[in-house]
Amino acid sequence: MTQQAEPHAIPDDAEGAAPEASGGAPAQVTHADGFGAAFCASMAAFCAETVIAVTVAVLVLLTREHDGIPNGVPLIAAVSLGVLLLTVMVSGFVTAATVMPALTLARRAARRRGRPDGWLWTAGAVPVVSATTVAAFGAVAALGSFSFARPLSYLVWWGALTVGMLPAALAGRAAARRVHEGRQGSVARRVTRNGALAWLAIGALGATAYGTGLVSVYEPPRLTKSDIAGTWTDGRGGTVKLDSDGLAIANGLDNYIWDGTGKDLPKDCDGSGTWTVMKDSGRVQGVSMRISSCELSRDWSVIGTEKAPRIFHEIGKPGSGKRYVLTKVVRHKKR
Repeated sequence: MTQQAEPHAIPDDAEGAAPEASGGAPAQVTHADGFGAAFCASMAAFCAETVIAVTVAVLVLLTREHDGIPNGVPLIAAVSLGVLLLTVMVSGFVTAATVMPALTLARRAARRRGRPDGWLWTAGAVPVVSATTVAAFGAVAALGSFSFARPLSYLVWWGALTVGMLPAALAGRAAARRVHEGRQGSVARRVTRNGALAWLAIGALGATAYGTGLVSVYEPPRLTKSDIAGTWTDGRGGTVKLDSDGLAIANGLDNYIWDGTGKDLPKDCDGSGTWTVMKDSGRVQGVSMRISSCELSRDWSVIGTEKAPRIFHEIGKPGSGKRYVLTKVVRHKKR
């Protein structure tokens, strides 16, 4: 009875080898291209860059004017988890859209020149791919808004994307070469470890700086009702006078009214009304202003400093970051 060889009887080291024709031709073993390793290493690098950049930005912005930081451990944990998940998702998208094409471009360009795929080829491909990406997304954004951004904006985005892509692309190249050469170890794990150590070091430095009082967290000015009373201006001719008895007199103040198309259009507000301070735990947090003649009904938040206080309210869509700001007119005493 004749036995037949089964497919699983092929040895592992013969996988990918060319069949022997005659005389026993030497087997040729194929190597993996390292795509998966390169993708993971690039994502790890992007995540590390983003987490470190966000941490540095938070440490710096704490000293600047802000509307407040989240309070409570559950809220902070939820915000941190959301940011981390968003970072992973964006890192995967950017890796697929930019880094992997850059690695492919570098490899093909080196092959055409008949040279080895060195890291300089990868470094040279990164700005080319980032420029193409910015041009593509800029064109889509221009079609959506029917207008192009300022040329400097595209240049800034190109520079930022190039700087962010370069470490990720080099990490991806190193991971792919390690797999192709059959070497042990994971570049993604190494990048994650080094990134975590760098993040801990930056966090420790920031905590030390704030804990020792070298830098201080910004706090809104501590004002009283008498501090709020006075004349406020938007710097464009619009003013409102807040009397100490609660009377508000507006002259050319911008009143942003929803026009039904998704925009707030300013209209001049002239007339008199009332105002009162808004308090939280006995501390003045803002000003509530009502002027019926121009249908102005706004709550203004207090920012700035004790010497230069300002009040503002948000305009446009929630979270747009656009504000209508009034600055108090300070009359210096003549000597």
